[in-house]
Amino acid sequence: MSGRLSGKVAIVTGSSSGIGQSIAVRFAEEGAIIVVDYRNHPEGANDTKKQIESKGAKAITVQADVSKLADNQRLVDQAWEQLGGCDILVNNAGIEKGADFWDVTEEDYDAVLNVNLKGAFFLTQFFVCRLRDAKRPGRIINISSVHEDMAFPHFSTYCVSKGGMRMFARNLAVELGPLGITINNIAPGAIMTPINKTLLDDKPKLNALLENIPLGRMGKPEDVAGLAAFLASDEAAYVTGSTYIIDGGLTVNYHEQ
Repeated sequence: MSGRLSGKVAIVTGSSSGIGQSIAVRFAEEGAIIVVDYRNHPEGANDTKKQIESKGAKAITVQADVSKLADNQRLVDQAWEQLGGCDILVNNAGIEKGADFWDVTEEDYDAVLNVNLKGAFFLTQFFVCRLRDAKRPGRIINISSVHEDMAFPHFSTYCVSKGGMRMFARNLAVELGPLGITINNIAPGAIMTPINKTLLDDKPKLNALLENIPLGRMGKPEDVAGLAAFLASDEAAYVTGSTYIIDGGLTVNYHEQ
């Protein structure tokens, strides 16, 4: 297939649904070969794979829990062993757990930080080491959140994880630049994905949120995928260490009700 990502291999974590699935399919439309990562939902991963193949592109599925280092190593190894390498990493997998700060348990803290930050950190490390040894350039895209900078009361663990991801990208931009590896964050606002199902089902809360979004709607996973495709392409060759906010204007207009 021809396209901006023709011949490139991309790992997209958490790509069995939501934003990750949309990014995987969009990359395939741009010519990439996709490693579809999933933790608990093989049926979702197979659906993503079928969508990719319907575009005339190739994909493999790999079960890997990004909170486990051995799984991350295997995810990168599978890309190299089955597909001959890997050029793009999208750290998309993420979870959130709501609680008043004084009620946050160690178990919930570990669950959120291990997926959102530790997982991205060490998967990126494994990805970078293979590129460095092969003397190949690469692209890293983190799906962060507007909450890497904007407060989100009752979701302190989520905010801590995304704030860490902000500095993770900025620091690695300096360290990885000499290797020809770029790293950038995408910070979505309110996007229609499974993680927001509770919000979508609560009409009063949803309407209050929409009043804070100048564009008057929630975002679609495809909105994020288009930006990710740009950052993965040669058009973004001189872009690194940046966070791209994609929120319909929410952060510049937000105020607590």
